[in-house]
Amino acid sequence: MSSYRRRTRRNRRTPGLNAARVAAVLLALTLIMVLAGAVTAVAVVQSWLTNLPDYESPEAFEVAQTTRIWSADGVLLARLYLENRTIVPMSEISTDLANAVVATEDERFYEHSGVDILGIARALVIDITTGSLDEGASTITQQYVDNTLLRDERTSRSFEYKAREAFLALELEKRKSKEDILGLYLNTIYLGEGAYGAQAASKTYFAKNASELTLPEAALLAGLAQAPSRLSPYDNPEGALVRRNLVLSRMLTNEFITQEQYDAAVETPIEPKRSAEPDQGVYRAHYFVSHVKKLLQQEFSQALVFQGGLDVHTTIDTRIQKMAEDSVKGHLGQPGDPDVALVSIDPRDGSIKAMYGGKDFSTNKFNLATQGRRQPGSSFKMFVLVTALENGMPPYRYVDGSSPARIPTNPPWVVSNSGGSGGRMTLESGTRGSVNTVFARLIWDLNDDEETGAEKVAKTARRMGITSEIPPYPSIALGSQNVTVLEMASAYGTLATNGVHFAPMAITKVVDPKGDVVFEAKPDGIRALEPEIAYAATSVLKGVITGGTARSANIGRPAAGKTGTSQNYRDAWFCGYTPQLSTAVWVGYYEKETPMRSVRGMRGFGGTLAAPIWAAFNKKALAKEPKLDFEKQDKPKYTWKPAWSSSDESPDLVGLTKGQATKAAKAAGFTVKFVEIWNATVPVGHVVSQTPKAGGAIRFGGQITIMISKGAEPAPEPTPKPTPKPPTPEPEPPPPTPDTTPTP
Repeated sequence: MSSYRRRTRRNRRTPGLNAARVAAVLLALTLIMVLAGAVTAVAVVQSWLTNLPDYESPEAFEVAQTTRIWSADGVLLARLYLENRTIVPMSEISTDLANAVVATEDERFYEHSGVDILGIARALVIDITTGSLDEGASTITQQYVDNTLLRDERTSRSFEYKAREAFLALELEKRKSKEDILGLYLNTIYLGEGAYGAQAASKTYFAKNASELTLPEAALLAGLAQAPSRLSPYDNPEGALVRRNLVLSRMLTNEFITQEQYDAAVETPIEPKRSAEPDQGVYRAHYFVSHVKKLLQQEFSQALVFQGGLDVHTTIDTRIQKMAEDSVKGHLGQPGDPDVALVSIDPRDGSIKAMYGGKDFSTNKFNLATQGRRQPGSSFKMFVLVTALENGMPPYRYVDGSSPARIPTNPPWVVSNSGGSGGRMTLESGTRGSVNTVFARLIWDLNDDEETGAEKVAKTARRMGITSEIPPYPSIALGSQNVTVLEMASAYGTLATNGVHFAPMAITKVVDPKGDVVFEAKPDGIRALEPEIAYAATSVLKGVITGGTARSANIGRPAAGKTGTSQNYRDAWFCGYTPQLSTAVWVGYYEKETPMRSVRGMRGFGGTLAAPIWAAFNKKALAKEPKLDFEKQDKPKYTWKPAWSSSDESPDLVGLTKGQATKAAKAAGFTVKFVEIWNATVPVGHVVSQTPKAGGAIRFGGQITIMISKGAEPAPEPTPKPTPKPPTPEPEPPPPTPDTTPTP
């Protein structure tokens, strides 16, 4: 063989001169190409490393975090996220989990500087032979870069991408310690079931914090990183067990655990346990949380709300919320019962303490308390009452309550009372009895040269807290325009504070993950009514509970309110308040406005359906609160004079008893003065006459002098004739003196 090789060389010696030249040329060309290739390669790599993310900025490494919503009493109400993640420091992550991840994902983590050359070489060989880039050989540092800085580029797994990933990993390791990088990675990695990071995964699979994981549990979580969906212990317990034991063996090989620990761990069965709280969603006060979510998205970007890791502190009190839910279900909680909405507000700052928006949030997410606009019926009469008081009308102002009332609109508006004619009555008694014709005439009486009464009432409602559009039609006096339960609770609260309105408040404070307060509510009350007007209205509305249509709302403490029933019994309302709580309750059918002619045998009035729920709730919610009364105010200066006259007609009282006349005069808004006279034709105790006469002009609040019969004047007794004096007898003469002469 050797001879063959030598012979071959000798036979080619002469032509080899040319071959040598060719070889030299080829070598030169090769060197040139290598150098050129190196230069080109450098240029290519440099082009790949342009437009890199700002790895100097901490914001560039931020990952989505879960936003948490808290109640006023410190209960977690909900967790909102696109990625279920709660970032915790390394001190709150199990050491076994950290070691398991290193042993499984990057066993040379503590030795390399961000890129594992040996791992890359191994992966490169596999990628070249298979013609793919499936073998990434990414270190923990590279994976962290992949999940943060380059998360928007992950769709392109090219050599360019790997070069950018490696460069950023090297730069990151220059700036952060190994422990910091491992902690960042453990808070970023996806581990299946929607859980991102160690804390969320620990809650998802073992219902505990990441700091509380046992060795077998830590090994199982570390093994999920390879294929979270395929290796889920819920769906594939056998595969999860095999993978967990493989992680344990790598921990043993890398001397993170002893043989004894390994033996005990592999014998431990897998027992996953979901957290009692769902990993995402609402745990309590579902409809209130939906309201809070909308408010957050109005204030902040959607990315910040669902990825910003905010802590949102709210006004809801879960104890009061449960009282509201129990009160509703205790009265109307059976299948077929109408729907209910309830909102309770602390009128002193506007904070929402309870919100019931429907029967079942899982089947119907429409919030009846904030989105359901329905006719308030007679509960809207409160705004007419307040407007009348503001315009100088006294509560004792006399109004015609007879039915029907024909209001001269175009076309005429004809109003009737549900209970027949009411006759002439005061504004106060018309409110207690919720007499429709009284308020229909009243809103028309408020017309003047500048504004209609309807315009005045609409403005009053807006000042007090109604945000829905209120067109200025006279029919709003009877609650023809739709409003929400939240609005009504807020507006009635304005009376509870003697005229100061606080806008409804659901969120008190929002804190970002760094602990900075990014929003803080500052309740700012606005004077909507003069104190004396608000107090006068409250004094009238107290009578609705003590002796009017809402006797079922009597809770044994000072309270005021108004019932409401819309046309054909489709809506039943009660809006009432104490100094501590203002609560509105609506009852009706949400999907179809079905008449409530018989609900558990009851007609669908506000006093029969809504008021009992209001009472049950307030008795519970205020059980430990002092029995406060409303702060007394001076009486307003009533200056009302009808446009057509400065006086009213005196009622006809002749023939009534003294008691009947007193009641009728006061009901008409007048005081009385009684004078008793003799009269032979009018029975004793009945009215003989009056001043002014029936139909005569008299100012509102004026005095009627009433003559009360004392009966027929008795006949005078006859004067007795004088008894004649007997004649005076003449005196008898004295007896004669005896004529005797003394004896000498």
